[in-house]
Amino acid sequence: MTAPHNFFALISRMRYIGRWGLMRNTFQENIQEHSHMVAVLAHALAVIRRDIFGGDLDPGHAAALALYHDAPEILTGDLPTPVKYYNPEIREAYREVETVSARRLLSMLPEALRPAYEPLLLEDPESEYHTLVKAADKLSAYIKCVEELKTGNTEFRQAAEQTRRALEDSPLPEVAYFLEHFLPGFSLTLDELQ
Repeated sequence: MTAPHNFFALISRMRYIGRWGLMRNTFQENIQEHSHMVAVLAHALAVIRRDIFGGDLDPGHAAALALYHDAPEILTGDLPTPVKYYNPEIREAYREVETVSARRLLSMLPEALRPAYEPLLLEDPESEYHTLVKAADKLSAYIKCVEELKTGNTEFRQAAEQTRRALEDSPLPEVAYFLEHFLPGFSLTLDELQ
């Protein structure tokens, strides 16, 4: 009899890890919901790059990377951004913790499956895909801010301003395209969307 592998059981627990822990939220967001939205956005950015700007990234691979981009947080929890980026030493130490967590998750898969998941959990931080997923992650954060501000929650005002500036400063043309063509819809009501 083979030993059980707990990888997917742990992945399913992403729904228990909350985001925006230091902020008063009108609605809670967990890393499973967030990862789904980042996957949708990463896929969209890759499609925009391919179909509008003539790039060659695979949208499916971008989406898969995004689905797993926060998986190590199952074991580490979500460290608030102001803490994570407080200084280079903390950021580097947290990267190491995330790598240990990713390797631990990989060890929970049968050895034959590990090569398929390793690039998703231990992605190359210098790759174009990583850059695209980081942009999608930032877009997701900004959309969360917009949605909170729509409800009158001013707690997200400064985060929205900082995140919007970072998106506008992005060198990726697909981010600018998304901001111009798709982002305005997130400020609309349901009736206005239809």
